[in-house]
Amino acid sequence: MSDVADWWQTAIIDMEPGRISIRGHEIQTLIGRLSFPQMIWLMLRGEIPTAGQARLLEAALVAAVDHGPQAPSIAAARMAVTCGLPLNGAMASAVNMLDDVHGGAGEQAVELYTAIDAAGGPGAAGAEIDRWQAERGRFVPGFGHRFHKPADPRAPRLLGLVDDATADGVCAGRFAAIGRAVEAELAARKGKPVPMNIDGATAVIFAELGFAAPLARGIFCLSRSVGILAHAWEQQGEGGRNKGPTPPRYRWTYTGPAAEDQG
Repeated sequence: MSDVADWWQTAIIDMEPGRISIRGHEIQTLIGRLSFPQMIWLMLRGEIPTAGQARLLEAALVAAVDHGPQAPSIAAARMAVTCGLPLNGAMASAVNMLDDVHGGAGEQAVELYTAIDAAGGPGAAGAEIDRWQAERGRFVPGFGHRFHKPADPRAPRLLGLVDDATADGVCAGRFAAIGRAVEAELAARKGKPVPMNIDGATAVIFAELGFAAPLARGIFCLSRSVGILAHAWEQQGEGGRNKGPTPPRYRWTYTGPAAEDQG
């Protein structure tokens, strides 16, 4: 049977009839003792975080839950419900939209911060921004916002919590310094503020807590799934059938050839 038992191998869970062990902890010892952010950490990292680490992770989770029906993922969930999908189908449709352009900036910001850290810290921000733009395009992930002007209200609060956590010895604070250095560098180049946004601020938290860049997107998906579920559930209660992105009386702009005269 070893070829069957070894077909899948995992260090996450051990289970047999009447027993479930997560990362070496019997499930009944975790229920009622661990918060959900602590459970996320245990599942991903194999250890139970400190209370301070869990609070910082929870802050990032809370901050990113929703951004309204104009966010493509939220709009997709609501449209999916009006097309008859159940909640799980609406959630799957929405989460699948969280890719590089919508939902991926946090992961990219962790990559940028990590590169700056490896290059020597905040003083290397300018050179690493140049490298990033040369290799990845002009967009610097985690800064500026198309909707929130002059600043994203979530970012200062998150950075303040990172500062508090740094003072308490929960994290080192070096990625907060790097994020602020990127913000200052972009402002100097643009001649006006380019404030850190939610993606840049949560990326600071994920980097401070030692999460790999791809996990930043995964954790964001967990967070935004709460908003997706809430909007899908609300739309179920409101009803509506086959609601597209705009009301039916509005039409799109047609750019094809003129219709031929059929005589």
